[in-house]
Amino acid sequence: MKISELARQADVTTKAVRYYETLGLITPERLANGYRNYDEDDVRLVREIRTLHQLGIPVERTRPFLECLAAGRMYADDCPASLASYRDAIDELTERIEALTARRATLIANLNVAAHRGSVSTAERAVTGSEDYLTLPADLPTPEDDGAADHLPGTKAPQMALRNTAGKAIRLDSLGPRRTVVYIYPLTGRPGVDLPEGWNSIPGARGCTPETCGFRDHFQDLLEAGAGRVYGLSSQDTDYQHEVVERLGLPFDMLSDPTLTLADALGLPTFEADGTRLFKRLTLVVRDGVIEHAFYPVFPPNEHAEQVLTWLRENPL
Repeated sequence: MKISELARQADVTTKAVRYYETLGLITPERLANGYRNYDEDDVRLVREIRTLHQLGIPVERTRPFLECLAAGRMYADDCPASLASYRDAIDELTERIEALTARRATLIANLNVAAHRGSVSTAERAVTGSEDYLTLPADLPTPEDDGAADHLPGTKAPQMALRNTAGKAIRLDSLGPRRTVVYIYPLTGRPGVDLPEGWNSIPGARGCTPETCGFRDHFQDLLEAGAGRVYGLSSQDTDYQHEVVERLGLPFDMLSDPTLTLADALGLPTFEADGTRLFKRLTLVVRDGVIEHAFYPVFPPNEHAEQVLTWLRENPL
């Protein structure tokens, strides 16, 4: 067969086939007219090279596997040299993972330092009045579990995009295999802006700012415990959310869902305050586009980040 047919059957490019030839990994028959002629054995070799390369083994180091096939073995990894190549590749990947983990930890530490550098100090809070939002009343009512989130674990995340405070469209169904923590809350108060009437008496309403500060302060711990991302989400618009990120010095982005489309898509619990529909407080752990776990009801909100952290540590991947 011609090189184009080999490339088609092996799902590689003709350029890749020629490269394999230059390395001596495949040696096609030469016809009388000088043209190359490939056979089914060549197709098998090229497929093996492609598969190994996708696993992270460099093309140049696939030779032991090909020699194993040439020796008549049914599988390319039936030979001791192939197993040794596996071990070498695993060792190299382990070193890379450790190096990347160290780099990731450094970046997280730098992010936390930078985020907290601009956060509001205790003295400034006393002046602005934001301390009011960080201190919870002693008689805050405890929300009851009404079963409104029982259906969520195992549910697929909807195919919808939400805008984050970095200006990107985030799809919960496309966040990958690492766990994403999305804590959902009614609204965060602003210094100098009144909260809805009777806010403290609504079970589960008060405490969004302390909850958010908890996720800020435990952000690095959450990542180290297996969370790939952390997002806060409410129905407040992106500009409002951006102000919260800046004022509280958050090392993560916030999501905005002004029309509560996520609540409608997933059947999330909501309530009304001053004629406005708001999310009830709950937290989702999403992995591979599926809700793995739901925290509901959430109480007390200022300790919730620690509750999520404990669950991550008790349920490692």
